[in-house]
Amino acid sequence: MYCGKSVKLEKKIWLSSPTMHGEELIYMKEAFDTNWMSTVGANIHEIERQVAEKIGCRYAVALSNGTAALHLATRLAGEKLYGVHPVNTGTLAGHKVFCSDMTFAATINPVAYEGGEAIFIDTEYDTWNMDPEALEKAFEIYPDVKLIVIAHLYGTPGKIDEIRAIARKNGALIVEDAAESFGALYKGKQTGNFGDYNVISFNGNKVITGSSGGMFLSDVKEDADKVRKWSTQSRENAAWYQHEEIGFNYRMSNVIAGVIRGQMPYLEEHVARKKAIWERYREGFKGLPVQMNPIDFENSEPNYWLSCLIINPDAMCPMVRGDSESNFTPQHGKSCPTEILQALESINAEGRPIWKPMHMQPVYRGNAFITREGNGRAKTNAYIAGVALVQDEKLLDVGKDIFHRGLCLPSDIKMTAEEQNAIIETVRRCFD
Repeated sequence: MYCGKSVKLEKKIWLSSPTMHGEELIYMKEAFDTNWMSTVGANIHEIERQVAEKIGCRYAVALSNGTAALHLATRLAGEKLYGVHPVNTGTLAGHKVFCSDMTFAATINPVAYEGGEAIFIDTEYDTWNMDPEALEKAFEIYPDVKLIVIAHLYGTPGKIDEIRAIARKNGALIVEDAAESFGALYKGKQTGNFGDYNVISFNGNKVITGSSGGMFLSDVKEDADKVRKWSTQSRENAAWYQHEEIGFNYRMSNVIAGVIRGQMPYLEEHVARKKAIWERYREGFKGLPVQMNPIDFENSEPNYWLSCLIINPDAMCPMVRGDSESNFTPQHGKSCPTEILQALESINAEGRPIWKPMHMQPVYRGNAFITREGNGRAKTNAYIAGVALVQDEKLLDVGKDIFHRGLCLPSDIKMTAEEQNAIIETVRRCFD
């Protein structure tokens, strides 16, 4: 490692760990004392009410995790588009789906669960989300596609109006993965409202958490009822266990719901503290050849879930990545994500690489990838030791470029300003 010496922090600074307040125990104990430890109870009903009210939708269905919510949202979209499916096949069997490329695999995998074929849409630099121009190009190539799955990376809303307009023009539905963006606003409206089917997450590292948990969000009663039924093994209204379609064990427990119920009053506080972290990083990195993860301040207010940086192309030292390892060549005045992440680890702080784009994942190597120029699999980008030679974004695989030059910084809201200053100084030393 080339970075100079830094003082090791006394306690581990995590990327984004749960921040608990005490009220969570009150509602967990209520579940215990009343013996409602299963998938029914007052906590579940209350958080469904609270979340629906906060988001501004009519119905919220509490599920075991965000992935379960995404699966049922995707399944519902497939049934709406292509009809009731036969047993042992998915609702998307044989159909293509346009998907955000730079996201966690949980956004995409439900398409495969339902037998669909994900087609990955490249990212844009303005928000690090799905590129509307690439989406337009995708519809030119695959005009029969009728479903789009979008995510809001690291809590920053994407170009929602443009994407919705393209969807309407092509008669396509949208699944909105707002798992990372609970509490974020687009033009004054909460994310989780902009798709035909919408999802949030309460995973352990999210802005508020239940340790696990997720929700399906909708304004359509029939959709909420269908998801609720599917999530409880599709049991029919009979005195015995009667099943007329395939179901899942996806309902949230009343205990987990108690944790979320105790967290809900702190959503705005957590977002404000996340925002302060992002702003301190931005101020602390002034003069360095780096940028923070971008925000469209004119149209959106993120929840600042994770603070990230991206290194300017001409300040990148040579770096290569394999499937599980990474290496770099130190250079004065330059750095790279691998060097910075190693430096953070050396002072007891956790950073992470940017999400590796889905089109680069071995499991999806056979899936199409569309840039604003067309088929991204058909072109070869000019790279030497992983550094892009061509800086014209129209010629770049944008997601690959952001992955190569970017990283996620420690963003835990329990981190003190002094601890964050030590992290900032460590990053600065990497460019000495």
